[in-house]
Amino acid sequence: MSVPLDRLYNFLHDIVNHDITIYRFWPHGSKKLEDLIRLTPLLPWVNGMITPQVIFHDQEPLNFNLWSQHDFEQAWHQYLDTRPIKQHPLYHHPSQVSFYTSLHLRTMVMPVNVYNYILLVHSEKNSKEADTYSQHGFVPVYYWSHALIAVDWFRYAEHDPVLQHNTAAFAQDFLIYNRAWSGTREYRLAFADRLVHAGLVEYCRTSFAPVDSDMHYSQHRFENPNLAIARTDLETVLPPNTHDSQASADYNNQDYAQTGMEIVLETVFDDSRWHLTEKALRPIACGKPFMLAATAGSLEYLRSYGFETFGNLIDESYDLETDPVARLNAVIQEMSRIAAISSADKIVLWDQLHQIAERNQQRFFSDEWQASVVQEYVDNMDQALTTMNQNCTGKLWYNEQELNRVTGIPSTHSQEEIDQVLGYLNSK
Repeated sequence: MSVPLDRLYNFLHDIVNHDITIYRFWPHGSKKLEDLIRLTPLLPWVNGMITPQVIFHDQEPLNFNLWSQHDFEQAWHQYLDTRPIKQHPLYHHPSQVSFYTSLHLRTMVMPVNVYNYILLVHSEKNSKEADTYSQHGFVPVYYWSHALIAVDWFRYAEHDPVLQHNTAAFAQDFLIYNRAWSGTREYRLAFADRLVHAGLVEYCRTSFAPVDSDMHYSQHRFENPNLAIARTDLETVLPPNTHDSQASADYNNQDYAQTGMEIVLETVFDDSRWHLTEKALRPIACGKPFMLAATAGSLEYLRSYGFETFGNLIDESYDLETDPVARLNAVIQEMSRIAAISSADKIVLWDQLHQIAERNQQRFFSDEWQASVVQEYVDNMDQALTTMNQNCTGKLWYNEQELNRVTGIPSTHSQEEIDQVLGYLNSK
């Protein structure tokens, strides 16, 4: 299916009480530098110079060191080759290349304007990566993008009669979606391994993909060796996963109707930041109880947005485990306890858990909660724009002008245009 996220970005552009220029990765989910593309048409030079620029990096976790200096240098030379105004050979001068490529992601947009900083919109809290960006000329702006995305993607769940829970229809205790395991998701291999070892497979509606990013899991080199597994037969004991990367943009009402609760395997687990995606919100939208395999404190993150969790009925102490291996083991341990409950007691548990889940679903679809997520974005963007305006000195522009003078690159702008920009700076 096509996921029209540009509608979201246009909405977020229009509700800000300030002119901004948005750049986002297209196709969505890409991490290629050349895919960081402007949302709206190119502005005249003067307008571009005086308009704050915003990079939306809200779909994937931040990773400042994902690109090397060499990557930025290559991207800069490719940029020059496609821009006639920049084909002057002196733009390839080492001092020019060094100046522009030192700006990290700003290299890929309009690198220089009157603002000393550039805005970076992201969706993670307690983030050392966001702190790193803030130390390199970026003003991070948090909002929970996946909340707004989930409201759109799962909107029919509010009225779907199949999702009304019926414990008599529960064929299995746990629903687990486990597709990709590369990158930050490598813990999912350890989870699958423990699922089999604990004898829980028969209690689960789940599947497994032995190949991810063109690599078989037996060849995967674990970034965290404590999560490494020795088992090489997972595909023989777990059903094959055939879903594509857009599967999380939808929900399967039969899966939810026929299982007791979901075990959510989030994108980020072995980390300290909170980065919850639509995966955590899908059971909420579908009125389903859940356990959350994510970074420590993620349940508290959900509670901060007014959602209830299930600590009075199940053991949620796993969420407090800062060690990823201990946290993973605690999730498996609680699953084993629930699986061992008698059928009669399990029906009582499911009914109690679903009462909480129904309240969460009501909050998820409430105008009040959805408006609060939007307002959080507006408030954070307003605060960030104040910082931008307080640091609008034209520092980079003056440095660029001096560099051009030294390397012999003539100005391509009229004196009238330059005076307009200077007038704007003087008004600050």
